[in-house]
Formats: sequence, structure tokens, C-alpha cells
Amino acid sequence: MEDKRKRVQELKKEKDAVLMAHYYVEQEVQEVADYIGDSYYLAKQAAEVEAGTIVLCGVSFMGESAKVLNEKKTVLLPDALADCPMAHMAGAEQIRKVREAYPSAAVVCYVNSTAELKRNADVCVTSANALKIVKALPNPVIYFIPDEHLGRFIAAQVPEKKFLFNEGFCPVHKAITAKDVRRTMEMHPNAQVLVHPECPEEVTALADYTGSTSGIIHYACECPAEEFIICTELGVMYELERRNPQKRFYAV
Repeated sequence: MEDKRKRVQELKKEKDAVLMAHYYVEQEVQEVADYIGDSYYLAKQAAEVEAGTIVLCGVSFMGESAKVLNEKKTVLLPDALADCPMAHMAGAEQIRKVREAYPSAAVVCYVNSTAELKRNADVCVTSANALKIVKALPNPVIYFIPDEHLGRFIAAQVPEKKFLFNEGFCPVHKAITAKDVRRTMEMHPNAQVLVHPECPEEVTALADYTGSTSGIIHYACECPAEEFIICTELGVMYELERRNPQKRFYAV
């Protein structure tokens, strides 16, 4: 493994490349990355790095975001088949129909979406800033795409606006059930429950904290509790344990 790490470092220098990895990829990839973060952080860093080649270890929409912000740079995906199903769970025709029915609506697109979907929206948001941006929009109607669960999480905090939801979801987060969480809570009664807002409402209802991937990491670092139940992708465990070696983290 050490030889592989050394070879990766050599290749980065040789190819004038920078390696970016999402929190959700495997630990061995995160260990050799120059930048590790959520999709928004990686897009932001992609716009700032000087290297001529960006190797983005994530799914296709993340590669698209990096390319949009770096037209003259080469953006490579190590796995060309890596994709996010939710990123495709809306379409231009759906958006057109909503605009016709609700002329005052703002189409709010979650960053976990294709570039084509973003192009047809009014504003693009992350799970961390969605609430702030939706509240600031003057529109009385919000069409939130593509994730229904994140949309409903935001809607519950903005009762003054009418929300229209799309039938999109993250397969991983949708697979986390309230039954799973309660079972894990029984096994670890002193643990705090940290949930990503892409999870269903019955799961976020059980949370001590609900927030983005980076928000979950920050909360776990700052919270005095020593045990946490993590309701999101398992790849985030590496960063949680790296920053908090004295704490324990449990997956549902």
C-alpha cells in the first residue's frame, strides 16, 4: 500500500494534477487526496487550484461542477461509471410545467444534480445553505428539485412559503429507516443521533442534529458527547474517526 501511495504522489507531480476526494469515497482514497470535502467544498476548491489537471474522486455531477468552473483545465473521474441516481430524478419538461402552473415559483436545485438540471433552475443550493437561500428568495412558491426529503426538511422551517416537491431521493439515505435508528439507539443509549437531511422525515425526527456532511463532522467535533450514531454514507466515518480518535461512531 505504501508503494501505491508513493506512486500516486509521483504521478501528481508528473502530470501537474491535484487529487480531490469526497468524504464518501473509500478511506484509502481519502488518505492520498490533496483535498477532502463535500460536493460544495470540492467545487469551490476546483475553482481555486492552479494544477492543470483535477482528478475528482466522486460521482459524475461533481466532475461536471469542477469542469464548469474550470473550462480550460482537464477534469478526470477515476471511475467513469460513478453516478448519483438522484442527480437525474428531475427534468426540463417537469420544470417547464411547474413554471406554467406557478408563474411566481422559484426553481431551487440541489447541488446534487446534473449540469443540465442546474441550467434550468433559478438557483442552486447545498444542504448547508438551502435554508438561508430559500428564506431570502422573494418568491412565495418554491419548487425544490431533485430531492424530496431535503425539500421537505427545508419546507418545515419556512412555513410562510408554498413548496412543490419532486419525487427524487438518494437511495442510500432513503434506505435508512426509523426502525434501524431506533434499534441502534437501543444498543447505544448514550449516543447522539446525527442525520443528513436527505434521510426521510421519520429519521430526521429522531435526530439530535440534522445537517450536511460537513455540518455533521463539525457537530461531532464540537459536541462534548463521546458516542454518535451516524445516519449517512459510511465513507464519512474515516474523517469523523480521524478528527475524533477518542470518540465512538456507530452506523445504522
